[in-house]
Amino acid sequence: MIDNQQLMQTVQNLAHDMLTWVGFGTLSGLLAKAIMPGRDPGGTVATLLMGIGGSVIGSGVLMVCTDGVRVTPISPLGFLVATAGAFLLLASYRIMGGYWFRESTPLPPVAQPYTRRVVRRSRRGDVVYEDA
Repeated sequence: MIDNQQLMQTVQNLAHDMLTWVGFGTLSGLLAKAIMPGRDPGGTVATLLMGIGGSVIGSGVLMVCTDGVRVTPISPLGFLVATAGAFLLLASYRIMGGYWFRESTPLPPVAQPYTRRVVRRSRRGDVVYEDA
């Protein structure tokens, strides 16, 4: 059973870690937006989420590529990796959003030349359609 003091310490550590990741994510997201030229439709919340997502992606890629090296959000390597991850997120967002590539519009249908259809009856009384 966990007592009240341990619970409060755990909650305080969790809040500290969350605020660290939020601040760190905001800074790395801002740096990624500053590096990437052009305007972005995202506001402050999008920058925050992009930075946090970039730090998670960057840290995960670093762990996979370097056999389990773990980084903290405050270290220089962690900041570099998080900024690179946020940069990749921003680039993929722009590619999917059509910033660099646009879908082509289909060509208008080719107008058929005007044809006149003549309807007449044959000698046997059948209806015959002819294009004039």
